[in-house]
Amino acid sequence: MSAEKRSALMSRIRGKDTRPELLVRRSLWRAGFRYRLQARELPGKPDLVLPKWKAAVFVHGCFWHRHNGCAYFRLPRTRPQFWDTKLRRNSDRDAGAISRLMEEGWRVAVVWECALRANADKAGEILAAWISAGQDTIEITGSRQMVHHHPFGDRVD
Repeated sequence: MSAEKRSALMSRIRGKDTRPELLVRRSLWRAGFRYRLQARELPGKPDLVLPKWKAAVFVHGCFWHRHNGCAYFRLPRTRPQFWDTKLRRNSDRDAGAISRLMEEGWRVAVVWECALRANADKAGEILAAWISAGQDTIEITGSRQMVHHHPFGDRVD
């Protein structure tokens, strides 16, 4: 891929209102949940915040947030040191924001892009059930048309 074409592709990447984020928002809205978007006052600026439920939701792209072990994450062959450093910083920043939110009493969910690609409706159902149940943390991932969920640190797939 030429440098010009790559630059054009990269310039179209959005920080908010991404397709995965819109899928999660639609699913929660249909389930009757109301939320705030991009709460700047909270650590990590969660994509969705449900104050009534004291829940924060991050919708992570598998590449940009370095979803290790995922089919949608591969370190680029061009300038691998640059990308490794950049993506590692993103992961570290994510972990710090999640820890701070939990210290402040927030429940945190991370919905990975791969879960939405595997089955967006199922991922939305799992997220809605998590919000209602009042569990502390959840990570929703996907592989081979399957959606998995587990507490942080208990990786299943």
